[in-house]
Amino acid sequence: MSTDGDTHPGLGVTITAFAVIIFLQVPVAVVVLAAFSTTSYLTIPPQGLTLSWFGKVLSDPTYLSAIRMSLILACGSTAISLVLGVASAYALFRKSIPGSEAIIAFLMAPLVLPAVVIGVALLQFYSLTGLRGSLVGLLLAHVVITVPYIVRSALASLSGLDLAVEEAARVLGASGFEAFRLVTLPLIRPGLVAGALFAFITSLDNVPVTIFLIGANQTTLPVLIFSSVEMGVDPSVAAVSTLLIVATGIVLLLAERRAGFHRFV
Repeated sequence: MSTDGDTHPGLGVTITAFAVIIFLQVPVAVVVLAAFSTTSYLTIPPQGLTLSWFGKVLSDPTYLSAIRMSLILACGSTAISLVLGVASAYALFRKSIPGSEAIIAFLMAPLVLPAVVIGVALLQFYSLTGLRGSLVGLLLAHVVITVPYIVRSALASLSGLDLAVEEAARVLGASGFEAFRLVTLPLIRPGLVAGALFAFITSLDNVPVTIFLIGANQTTLPVLIFSSVEMGVDPSVAAVSTLLIVATGIVLLLAERRAGFHRFV
């Protein structure tokens, strides 16, 4: 039993936390191990060790095309969401806008609504507007599901901002945009990095919305993996999943070292 004022968790809490972490990481370990198997089917533990499945993925035009499409959508939607999300959050933070709570709830709605519902709704809307199967329509759909992450992180960062610093810059001659770019933006950058990472990963990993809107000649990596699993799993699926895990880990590590975004997640 902990003494008064002792903030350290008890032994039971620590053991439970480690057990949960291990439970969550077991599927990741299984996928990574399966990627090195010499067999043509998934097996754990792997029968031998080989890197041939990684070579197959990186030389397969289907996988390369899917990776390229996923990166285009993830980078494009993240960039657009950053502009729209930061502008929206800044306006809601600085101005007394009537119905601001309702506006925030509207912007956050994609986090609450099931992704399948969003996908079906956009499919019907795109069928009426002619955007179904187009890259522009797919990009806009990804913007819809990624903007909330930017708005949330931007509002969290702005809530801890001292407005007197920005006002001081304007008193010293900076315009409103210059004060925001030179003073406010650097101060909220860690939060924006966190939001951008969540937006990028959400777009890169999205299946429920993308699968409804993607064209016949288009595919993204998550949709390709989903289709491959339906038709039968081989270690190439585990290999491309392992590459995604490693790439995500590297990006998160670099972002943490440069921006220290852990304070905002």
